[in-house]
Amino acid sequence: MERESVLSQIGRRVRARRTSMGWTLKEIAERSGISPRFLCDLEAGKGNISVARLADVAEALDVPIVSLVSTDEEEKRVVALVGLRGAGKSTVGKALAKHLGVRFIELDALIESDTNLVLGELFSLHGEAYYKRRAYDLLVKVLMQNEPMVVATGGSIVTDPETWQLLKRRTHTVWLKASPENHWKRVLGQGDTRPMANRTSAMAELRSILSLRSPLYAEATQMIDTNSVRVTEAVRMIAEALTDRKRPPRSASLAARSLNAASPRKRR
Repeated sequence: MERESVLSQIGRRVRARRTSMGWTLKEIAERSGISPRFLCDLEAGKGNISVARLADVAEALDVPIVSLVSTDEEEKRVVALVGLRGAGKSTVGKALAKHLGVRFIELDALIESDTNLVLGELFSLHGEAYYKRRAYDLLVKVLMQNEPMVVATGGSIVTDPETWQLLKRRTHTVWLKASPENHWKRVLGQGDTRPMANRTSAMAELRSILSLRSPLYAEATQMIDTNSVRVTEAVRMIAEALTDRKRPPRSASLAARSLNAASPRKRR
């Protein structure tokens, strides 16, 4: 990775951690012993910081230094499931987490716990913009833990550009795709009658939302059609994709073998 890219990446992560915790530059400066001006340059990707000083910043932010400097590919130990309600995110997510031996988190449940409000109340009292802001802040906190896990996201997460870009950059995103009919049937099967409450054209609205969001969902790293794939098969497909991502490209492996073969052997 080029030097400018590394500095820019560190700056983004420092700022994301600081803002998600509600800390000011002045507070971090006091805790780290680094001037606010230098921290401002660091967040802008301009600060040529030493390892020792970056360690001070990491300590002030209460995160391991590796979470600020590791590459995006190294960090993609989190699987983020996206899709509309009824796609199977909770069902597949729990099974996948059990298979991988990692934690399973529902982002909407974190938001409810953090705000002490169920989603319906949150939207009524504060609106969609507030929900999206809390989703972003809590997602940053989750990713800063720097541990493998499976995260089920809210259906609208792809409509917030900043949050969606963060997910695509830092996680292995999986779109659990389903037909409008299956979305509808699964939600009602869970005892959730909200989709049809006071809406005579609820199915038409569902089709419209899915049509609008599908191009965004399609930007995910992996897509699984849950219309025809069972939970166990979906888990296997995601686990295999994670394994394949960790393997070096075949061309790189062949090149390495060719170089080894061409290297002169030492005489014994």
